[in-house]
Amino acid sequence: MNCEVCQLKELDVEHFEIREVLRCIFHTIMFHRALGLLRPKDVDSELFDIIYTQCGDAEVEKKIEDKITQFIDRVEKHPNRKNQICLSFYEVKNKQASWFTNKVERFYWEYWYINLNVAHHPKGHSGKSNLSKVVDPGGKYNILAESASEERNARRTVLESSLREVMFQIIKFVNEKKDHIPAIPNLECVTFPYEISISSSSDSAFGMDVIRRMLQTGHPTMLS
Repeated sequence: MNCEVCQLKELDVEHFEIREVLRCIFHTIMFHRALGLLRPKDVDSELFDIIYTQCGDAEVEKKIEDKITQFIDRVEKHPNRKNQICLSFYEVKNKQASWFTNKVERFYWEYWYINLNVAHHPKGHSGKSNLSKVVDPGGKYNILAESASEERNARRTVLESSLREVMFQIIKFVNEKKDHIPAIPNLECVTFPYEISISSSSDSAFGMDVIRRMLQTGHPTMLS
């Protein structure tokens, strides 16, 4: 079985932007890899002038939210690192059972690597300046507040543009890469089997696991 890998463009984000950025990306991928009958719904991003589509499945939404929360927790524990989160799809096949075990094999056929460079700020910094609350007779702080506001708006515009590029990258990939997709396992399923893995891109153990999975054909992961 062929395995396709998509490395999405790295995004520079602030801590408070992580959740919404990952929502846009994860739900875009899941919608384009959805199966069976759906109740898709368009969602207006809470931070960006972007609309993305969800599958309309509560279980998928919960799993994505839970994994995003885990990712944010890891970022908080390991600041100043480039971070990576991987969404992978796989096919499950039964292995010939022995007397005492009944094992299945996971054949991974697609990986999506989401790369975020998270800016680290002192604790309590929310990404929004408080300078506008202080006014002095000379107007010094007003000038600083205006400058900070302009800088934030400019950075947000760049991030929104980059996020759009990533979403178009996803659509381009799913339209071009189709031959590796396995047969639909069950029309009652909303998606192919999938998992979300979290790690810092500097984690060597995670890197070795990535290589092992990319060589998955003929060397499937064994699950008890």
